Amino acid sequence: MTIALPTTGKQRALLIAGILLIATSLRVTFTGAAPLLDAIRADYGLTTAQTGLLTTLPLLAFALISPLAAGLARRIGMERSLFIALLLIVAGIALRSLPSAMLLFGGTAVIGCGIALGNVLLPGLIKRDFPGQVAKLTGAYSLTMGAAAALGSALVVPVALSGAGWHGALLMLMVFPLLALLLWLPQWRQRPVGSLSGARALHSRGIWRSTLAWQVTLFLGINSLIYYVIIGWLPAILQSHGYSETEAGSLHGLLQLATAAPGIVVPLILLRLKDQRGVAGLSAMMCAVSAAGLWFMPDLAVMWTLIFGFGSGATMILGLTFIGLRASSAHQAAALSGMAQSVGYLLAACGPPLMGKIHDANGDWRIPLLACALVSLVMALCGMLAGRDREITSG
Repeated sequence: MTIALPTTGKQRALLIAGILLIATSLRVTFTGAAPLLDAIRADYGLTTAQTGLLTTLPLLAFALISPLAAGLARRIGMERSLFIALLLIVAGIALRSLPSAMLLFGGTAVIGCGIALGNVLLPGLIKRDFPGQVAKLTGAYSLTMGAAAALGSALVVPVALSGAGWHGALLMLMVFPLLALLLWLPQWRQRPVGSLSGARALHSRGIWRSTLAWQVTLFLGINSLIYYVIIGWLPAILQSHGYSETEAGSLHGLLQLATAAPGIVVPLILLRLKDQRGVAGLSAMMCAVSAAGLWFMPDLAVMWTLIFGFGSGATMILGLTFIGLRASSAHQAAALSGMAQSVGYLLAACGPPLMGKIHDANGDWRIPLLACALVSLVMALCGMLAGRDREITSG
């Protein structure tokens, strides 16, 4: 592949700032809609399962687009691919905010396509330009992603109640990708286009035959499954236990703030570890305990929200860091990222609508929450296997 390292401190700082601003758009534009789902459902007369599609559509887009991201980067470069990702997110937000149920779903899918490109390419970009700082920069952009998502979730309900309605609240989220576009523009115009070589890309198929690659994939994928179930339905779960819409929205924001906190702690821990088995297993167990706790002791929802957010955030950072640490090159990192996020989000896409249907059939959230706790145990096993100090030899 072509290496396009920043040649000056200013260019390097601009690139890092651009990476962090792109990260702000990769979660808030999706999860910011969750506190408004009840209002959207009431406005359009949607069922719980239909409303769950607003969470599922981006995940399906993640699964379908993720394998294509490396090919797009090979043709036009990572920088321009990321610029296109931001354009798609902006266009999707605009469509989603118009007064049409069809455009609501269509815009949500377009947003998912843009987020998918960004999710796949950022780890490869970091591996390429900052190979010695993979854990540190992965933690930084995860922290930024979570903080922006928390801010968005905390603001959307007050903005909607202030007279803008849920349409205006969703449109407000466009500020994140617009700022990222402005800061990323120099990368389109000034930087050499870094590309993945076509010859080496042919070997990316071998990544699918690697046991270690599958361990990384399932660790990241199961985390995506439980994260999007909880992030999508947490306000409804809390309201079923007597919390107000505003309280549920605040806890939803707190959850995303908690997912950002590991971005400070986890990279510091990883610097002192030869392998990551222990921290991966512990992070997954935090998800298991807190998911069960939300049902058995809902009065402690603040504590369970914080524990789940920290555990899920740490797991995500570890999974993304594994992509860089277990890959032997930036090319392989992009291929592994595409595999992990494609399979992972396809798995995750099944979660929110399935849990919505189970809720509709049973009238409570007990089975969905206990299911999240059980699959978290499987995630812990995958994490301890993926956390061993080794690299993928194929691909």
